[in-house]
Amino acid sequence: MSAAMFAALGFTVALLVTTAYFIMGSIPLLILKHDSPLDARFVRGFFNIYYVAAFVSAAATAASYALAGRFGVALGAAALALLAMVLRKKVIPRMDSLGAEIESNYMDAIPGFRRTHITAILINVGQLALIVWSLIAFGR
Repeated sequence: MSAAMFAALGFTVALLVTTAYFIMGSIPLLILKHDSPLDARFVRGFFNIYYVAAFVSAAATAASYALAGRFGVALGAAALALLAMVLRKKVIPRMDSLGAEIESNYMDAIPGFRRTHITAILINVGQLALIVWSLIAFGR
C-alpha cells in the first residue's frame, strides 16, 4: 500500500470522526429551548466550527485519494468539501439572522431556528451515510 493511500485512509478516518462527533454533539443541543440569544450563538458557533473542520478534513481526504489514484473517491470527498462550504455560507447567516430576531424577542424566530438546527443535523447524518456508503462501494 502506498504512502498516499495510507494518508487517504487516515484522512478518511478524520472525516468520519469529525462528522460523527459533530452529529453526536449537535443532537443533544436540541434540548435547548433556542429562546435565548446565548443558545443561538452557541449552536451557531458549534456549526460554524463543524463546517470549517468538515471542509478541511474532506479537502485533505480528496487530495490524498487523488494522489493515490482513487479519483472516484477523491471526487466524492471534494463534493463533501464543497457542500461544507456551501452549507457554511447558507446555514450560518440564517442562524445569525434568526438569532438576531430571537434577541429582539421575535418569538416566531424560535421555531425557525430549531428547524434550521434540525435540518443541519439531518444533512450531517446524510453526509455520514454517504461517507460510509462510499467506503463500502469504492473501498474494494
